[in-house]
Amino acid sequence: MAKFLNTSATNYFLEELIKDAKERLILISPFLKLNDRIKELLADKNRLKIDVRIVYGKSELQPEEINWLKELTYIRTSFCKNLHAKCYLNEEMCIITSLNLYEFSQVNNNEMGVLIQRSEDNELYRDAYDEAQRIIRVSDEVRISLERVVGESTEKDTVAAGDDATDANTPEKLTSSKLALKLGLKTHDLMDKLVQTGLLEPRDGKHYITAKGKEVGGEFRMSPKFGPYFLWPQDLTV
Repeated sequence: MAKFLNTSATNYFLEELIKDAKERLILISPFLKLNDRIKELLADKNRLKIDVRIVYGKSELQPEEINWLKELTYIRTSFCKNLHAKCYLNEEMCIITSLNLYEFSQVNNNEMGVLIQRSEDNELYRDAYDEAQRIIRVSDEVRISLERVVGESTEKDTVAAGDDATDANTPEKLTSSKLALKLGLKTHDLMDKLVQTGLLEPRDGKHYITAKGKEVGGEFRMSPKFGPYFLWPQDLTV
């Protein structure tokens, strides 16, 4: 059955929930400003290529959060208008709480929450998971990517972005995320396949387009709103 959590217990089980995620992690919080411990745990999930979704909704991300998220390939961030829910899930447990994923709240506020174990309350867990998925579906994915100056000519090379500006498609080409959707893949899985086929090259945790990638019609673009991203032919197969 569900377990009541006070402030300290909510913080403890939130860390355990992130730490124990093996397949998926969903973090829904209107306000987002991560403390160093949470960042450390999420960076480890990124290294393990765990699919992490963060949904926030009350304000623009702070510069320090943007700079940190730029480095993480497997953490996807979405903005949900009018979000007030605070819900944190991995594949085995869920926390529904008053606690924002916000450093000030974790240190200063009095919070309450409930812990739901999938093994003990499968139906309740499933209801919470389904609602979290609905929130993700209605939210707008924010692609946070990085631009870097490289090479002797100081030209901009393709960095980090495998994902992309959703409004930047041409009639002939698709962004990485839309190509992944067309192929029935997750974006990061498509990026892995593009690396395996030699169309992209990973360097320093980022993706660069290769000569082969350009030969098949791949392009690097820069969006003032979304930053750098890739375009691919609609009929590209990997």
